[in-house]
Amino acid sequence: MTLEMPAPTGARPVTVARLLAAGPEADLARHLACFGELNTTDRAAGLATQLEASGLTGRGGAGFAAWRKLAATAESRRALAGRPVVIANGAEGEPLSNKDLILLTHAPHLVLDGLLATAAAVRATTMYVYASQPGLSHIRAAAATRPDAARIRFLEAPEAFITGQATAVVNAIENGLAVPRDHTGHLTERGLKKRPTLLHNVETLAHIALIARYGAEWFRAAGTPDDPGTRLVTLSGDVPQPQVLEVAGGAPLTDILRAAGTDPARLRAVLVGGYHGTWVTQDQLDAPLSPAGLANLGGHPGAGILHALDRTRCGITATADILDYLAGQSARQCGPCRFGLPALAEAWRGMASGSGQHTPAIRLADSVDGRGACAHPDGTARLSRSALRAFADDIRQHAHGNCLRTSR
Repeated sequence: MTLEMPAPTGARPVTVARLLAAGPEADLARHLACFGELNTTDRAAGLATQLEASGLTGRGGAGFAAWRKLAATAESRRALAGRPVVIANGAEGEPLSNKDLILLTHAPHLVLDGLLATAAAVRATTMYVYASQPGLSHIRAAAATRPDAARIRFLEAPEAFITGQATAVVNAIENGLAVPRDHTGHLTERGLKKRPTLLHNVETLAHIALIARYGAEWFRAAGTPDDPGTRLVTLSGDVPQPQVLEVAGGAPLTDILRAAGTDPARLRAVLVGGYHGTWVTQDQLDAPLSPAGLANLGGHPGAGILHALDRTRCGITATADILDYLAGQSARQCGPCRFGLPALAEAWRGMASGSGQHTPAIRLADSVDGRGACAHPDGTARLSRSALRAFADDIRQHAHGNCLRTSR
């Protein structure tokens, strides 16, 4: 996986160098030379206001407004008189994502700045970085070079799909078991050891570090009014080279693909948002990579993943492979994961082989949706439904023993 950092050109360029502007594997000296000092204590009081004005949303997948989580944690601290906990989540269990590793490798000090600024804003004294190797080793080494990071604790995340889910992170830190737990309340009220807990993806914290320095207006200078700022995007699949790009918010999918050297006309579809994401067909690729731009397609930017599928490849087989993986990655704590997801994967494998129909896939997706102990069944059902829409022609051909992959 390569790191691309093209220089900004023109108004609202597709690719922007912000988070990664200090260059590859930036140490503290290069970080400070690029971004300048950040006094987290001085900026703490106004951080929530700046975040609200910026429009920053979480970059870990769910896309919650960053300021709301901070404000809710601060309010819980006042109401419950409990010291909050702040967690930087860099557990990248999604196989198609590489952007957190890139960020932890090349801009660890920006993540640390964001973590420290957020902790100061909610008056937290307990901070964690939870990430997979080797990203964890990079940020731990970066923290060792700065006195203000001495109180941060580091915990390695297991390599599994569900280990980055919010309650799984808290469970791993508290109990050593990185599986989601049934949690009806908000972590900002009762999270780690029943304390108010603010958990942000590492990319979100890196953006917070820049907003704390430069303000909301600067952040909005990139992107669009309804999707301001930038986001890191991992491109994979049928592209010339897998890579991570930093792109302006609201950039059309076609423009991002071209920036990665891919001709959108050669593609059958693009999986947007990863294994819990949505297939977007070739004729829909003018859609912006933003919540509003993808809403009509049933999609969301998620963690910023674009996985390209060439016209020579079969969408049913690709989906069946993903569903096989997802069925094997559940925590097996509830019926939908133990029974529903394997059955759904089997239904898609039957369609891929030409021996099955699409009706069981519809029924099984409905049976697991909203019934799991966590969001894993919901995301898997979403992927299945989007594939049924995107590859309807393929499904009909497979039912008659043909595959569009071999006819084009």
